[in-house]
Amino acid sequence: MVLCKVHAVEFREGKWTGMKVYFGFTVAGDRSAVDAARKIVGILDEMGHEVLTSHLVEENAWEADRSISPKEVYLRDMKWLEKCDMFIAEVSGSSFGLGFETGYLLGATTKKVVLFYRREVESKISLLITGVTHPNCTLVPYSDLSAVEVWIRSNLAE
Repeated sequence: MVLCKVHAVEFREGKWTGMKVYFGFTVAGDRSAVDAARKIVGILDEMGHEVLTSHLVEENAWEADRSISPKEVYLRDMKWLEKCDMFIAEVSGSSFGLGFETGYLLGATTKKVVLFYRREVESKISLLITGVTHPNCTLVPYSDLSAVEVWIRSNLAE
């Protein structure tokens, strides 16, 4: 199944860029999937998509978010959710924030949502995530990072 064939929408800094992607990844929760999160962000960037939230995969993500007020984080993130073309998240370290973002987009918009998670931790992820049947949401369980790359390149290609 091809989720989204993306057409270049903007020419910036000498290259065509595609979608604006809000990438979701836990800041305060279990960050054991940070390598997968970095891989996803790197592939999306390489493919010419603008990742609005690439800071989430940095080592200092927790400190950076706490350098502004909770209200400023909320307003900033809601602005990015409004601006994005698609929401992609790594939810293996599921968090309240990821659940909020996913639920908000599926309930209040028609945007596509893609949720990646490691098969080995599926039993620890909220059933509201692993059981989602919303037509705009695609679940992508994976066993290794090569499967993540294959899925992204197959489904989000220009």
